[in-house]
Amino acid sequence: MNSLLRRVAPLAAAAALLAAASTAWYAQAEAAPDAKSSPAPDAKSVERGRYLARIAGCNDCHTPGYAENGGKVDEKLWLTGDRLGWQGPWGTTYPSNLRLVLAKYSENQWVQVAKSAQYRPPMPWFALHDMTEADLRAFYRFVRWLGPAGEPAPAYVAPGRAAAGPVVAFPSPPAAK
Repeated sequence: MNSLLRRVAPLAAAAALLAAASTAWYAQAEAAPDAKSSPAPDAKSVERGRYLARIAGCNDCHTPGYAENGGKVDEKLWLTGDRLGWQGPWGTTYPSNLRLVLAKYSENQWVQVAKSAQYRPPMPWFALHDMTEADLRAFYRFVRWLGPAGEPAPAYVAPGRAAAGPVVAFPSPPAAK
């Protein structure tokens, strides 16, 4: 019995220590803000983000029917992506649902991605690079204020493959002379 106790005692102590550490970690994790959380947006930054979505052309592609209806689309549909493809030598791309995409990022992650990403045409990723950090943060806060909605955009279609729905076709550039 004494030898059994000597073998079990260290295991019991280790289990108790592990349980205490797990409880402390869990309590700390519950109290800490989520890594993806961001400060609550203030009215001024939300309004600035709304303004940027309008004037930067984000809605033109990322909101269904926005350009065709002269911008007269209910805000609840803004930035939910589109099934209209953009086809060219790069293949077929679709405007992503920014409300779902940005819901996956923290504000700091969004700024980092916006400042460094290079997307396929016709997305003007270089315009994101030129935006100020304050404007990128305001846009993020507006999109997060809108909340998640809609469905993910269709997947990219490689060059030479048929797109499932309607597309805007860009001609190939003229051959170099």
